[in-house]
Amino acid sequence: MSIELFNQLEQKVSSAVEALELLKMEAEELREENARLKQEHEEWERRLTAVLGKFDEIDIESSQTAS
Repeated sequence: MSIELFNQLEQKVSSAVEALELLKMEAEELREENARLKQEHEEWERRLTAVLGKFDEIDIESSQTAS
């Protein structure tokens, strides 16, 4: 194998390793963002459930007073 071919191969391997490292960092950032969004979703769901529970309480109270 000529030295020129070896140098080209080495450059391609280096480029591939750099690309993989960037993809790993991007994947980690996406995992962190996903975790943050899941937590935010759970918080919104909890708050919405609480608000809906208050509406249910109001419905029950108005049913009892209307009777």
